[in-house]
This record gives sequence, structure tokens and C-alpha cells, in this order.
Amino acid sequence: MNRRDFLKSLMVLPLTTVAKISQIGYYVNPKIALYWVRKEGKTVQCLNCPHRCILKDGQRGFCKVRENRDGKLYTLSYGNPCSVHIDPIEKKPLYHFLPGTNAYSIATAGCNLRCKHCQNYQISQVAPEETSNYKLPPESLLEDVLHYKRKYNISSIAYTYTEPSIFIEYMIDSAKIAKRKGIKNVYHSNGYLNEKPLLDLIPFLDGANIDLKFFKNDSYRDVSSGSLQPVLDTLKRLKEGGVWLEITYLIIPTINDGKKEIKKMINWVLNNLGSGVPIHFSRFYPTYKLENLPRTPLKIVETAREIALDMGIKHSYVGNVPAEHPGENTYCPACGKLLIKRRGYYILENNIKKGVCSGCGEKIAGYWI
Repeated sequence: MNRRDFLKSLMVLPLTTVAKISQIGYYVNPKIALYWVRKEGKTVQCLNCPHRCILKDGQRGFCKVRENRDGKLYTLSYGNPCSVHIDPIEKKPLYHFLPGTNAYSIATAGCNLRCKHCQNYQISQVAPEETSNYKLPPESLLEDVLHYKRKYNISSIAYTYTEPSIFIEYMIDSAKIAKRKGIKNVYHSNGYLNEKPLLDLIPFLDGANIDLKFFKNDSYRDVSSGSLQPVLDTLKRLKEGGVWLEITYLIIPTINDGKKEIKKMINWVLNNLGSGVPIHFSRFYPTYKLENLPRTPLKIVETAREIALDMGIKHSYVGNVPAEHPGENTYCPACGKLLIKRRGYYILENNIKKGVCSGCGEKIAGYWI
């Protein structure tokens, strides 16, 4: 795809482009959920995420999409995405996964965290009945992906935008079909998922970007109503499961911008995931319930990137920065050659050939074409 075609595709694809589906209002199709147990009487406990919600008949979980109906747990987020887009894979962000391709991206309403800085709060902090949804079961989803695959250079399905873990049944069923059809599966998540559902999902995943929001448990609790350890466990399981992994660390002024916390996080990545896992340091912009905070100074993310590289991370990036910032490019960790030059989500130059640097032959960590 040349630059003109790429820019043209961005203009026609900001909302769904799927001719075969249409928004049909507040569409919900309840389906028996996975990962729960019956407790006393008609009480059930959800085992999907670390909240482990105990729900009486008629109650919903923290995520707003899992509901106890007469002693059985149902998911209300199956085959009814509220957001359907075609995005550059770099938008996830995944910089070392099939660069230059597009991802058919979907999300349903709801989330299992309450991030005060969520940029998608209009769909993540509401229930499925509060969004305008598409009727798009797994079979129809894959039919549509394959229909547009060649035209828009689609190589993957991205489960993204809100929190895909809350529509785990929909994601697993879709990912299974995609795998059989030769379509890759990408998971952009907060990482707040229990071991059993994650291990069931991993065999069908190819790539993942996990938002490691903070490296202090207090910050996770106070800003996102979550906790740190489950996210670290998810990162390790994804790595052990052979899923290509990248990390996003959004730097928020006064909350997680301290060098000590950043260095501690980088050191954990090096010791537990290895030097080849890219880290994206992204700038915060005031939004939702944190409009009182300033946007992150450019120098802060630049410094974080430099610290990561100095400590031994082979590839580190900056995000939400001016176009053609050198921190968006990929360089060879051995010879320093510019390998992938980017302008935002657009690739201007790619010097990685069969997974190695075209200059010195160094193997570059990633999932390449």
C-alpha cells in the first residue's frame, strides 16, 4: 500500500466500513458465560478476573457485562461490538508485529478497571445497553475480515479499545476461527485477567500489547481500582506462552513519572521478560476524571526512553508525540542503523529483511512478515 492509498484508507475507515453489518441500537445477546462457580442458593462467583465478583441473582459484576440470572452467570458482551474499525497495527501500538499491515479492530462496552484517565470512557465505563452495537457473531466477523482482507491489507484481528478480557467468550470463539483461516489475533489489554481464562486464550494469540499502568500497587488501587501483581502475572504468562509481547507505560505527571518507579519497572521487565520486549512510553493528555493534571512534558517520555535503552532494553519508543520524532523509529541495537522510520502510524522506510538488520545481520526481536 503506497502513502496515498494508506492516507485514503484512514479517511474512509474511521468508523466501520463493513458493508455487511450495521448498527442496530442497544443490541444484547445474553450467553452463558465461562469461568464461574455456583455458591449458596442462586449466588454465583465470577472467576474471569481478579475482582472475583460474588453476585446474587440479578446482580452484575464490576465489569458491567457479566450478570447472574437465576443462578447462572451470563455474558452480555457476545457478538455485539460497539466499536468496529480498521487500524494500522502500529496504532495498538505494536511496532514489531507485521509492520505496515492493518488490524480489523473490535470492542464491546464495559471494562474491569475504572481508570480515571481512560480515553475511551464513553464505551468502557458503560454497560452494553448504553451503547449502539453491531450484530457481529464470530462467524460473521471472520466473514467480514476475509472479505476486506486484500483490499485493506488486513493481517490480524485486534481485540482492543475497552478491555477484551470482559468479552473473553466472544474473543476466544473468534480467535479460534481466525486461527483456522490464517488471520492473526492481537490482544491489547490492561492485563487484568485470571490464570485459567488467559491460558485458554494464549494458544490462539499471536501478539499482545499490555498497558502496564503503574509500578505501585497504591496507584493501581487509587487510579484504576485494580492491583499490580495480576498484571505482572499476565505479562509473564504471555511471554512464557510464546505470544509476541510489547508494553505500554503511559506516564502521568505526579502519579507515575518518577525516575525511581520507572527504573524499577524496567528492571522488572529485564529480569522477567527479557531485553527484547519493547516498551512504549506514552504521553498523558488531560481527560475524563484527570483533567486537572497537565499533559506530560515531551522531555519526560524522552528521558524514560533513554533510561530504558541505557539499562539494556533493546527497543524503546515514545508515543503521543509530534510526527517524525526519532523516538518512534526502530534502530538496530547492535550497529545503530535506522531500521524502521515512522511518521505517526505510517512507515516511510523498512530495513528489516527476514527478521534481521539489513546492515549488520543482527536478529531483531519481533513477529515479521
